Amino acid sequence: MADETADTPFWKRKKFSEMTDAEWESLCDGCGRCCLNKLLDDDTHETVFTDVGCVLLDGDTCRCKDYTHRQKQVPDCVRLTWRNVRRLTWLPPTCGYRLVANGQDLAWWHPLVSGDPETVHKAGVSVRGRVTASEADVPDEKLEEYIVAWPGKWPKGARGSATPLGQERARGKVAGKGK
Repeated sequence: MADETADTPFWKRKKFSEMTDAEWESLCDGCGRCCLNKLLDDDTHETVFTDVGCVLLDGDTCRCKDYTHRQKQVPDCVRLTWRNVRRLTWLPPTCGYRLVANGQDLAWWHPLVSGDPETVHKAGVSVRGRVTASEADVPDEKLEEYIVAWPGKWPKGARGSATPLGQERARGKVAGKGK
């Protein structure tokens, strides 16, 4: 008799604290939304996104230019861990970490499901082509001029979770590391 857990993707059968570093890192879909500058609305206390990217965000790849040393170069860069991910209310609704933390499945376009890191871009989830400036070029007092709503929303056509075929491809598979 086959072991049922072997047929279940790791993000459905393991707690965050049980994941290997590679498994944890692979939950990142590579969208780059968390690397956009955010502001806290003084009236509503809600987080609002801008289309201004972190100085280390590569707008084409949607990855960090120096992921390993990012916290030395950008001291306020937040390192996602299994201990803090549930408390970070600013994570985009499409975020793999947020979905799994909330007991939801990964979307069809997530590289662990699709087997292709380009599907996050094809589905319109990533920041590719949507970052209008780098934080190096925009002073903090001007960030309000760059507020956008799209990073806090699901793009049309991007909803949905893993299909049986997608789950089949994802069994035991871990995507490339790095953000």
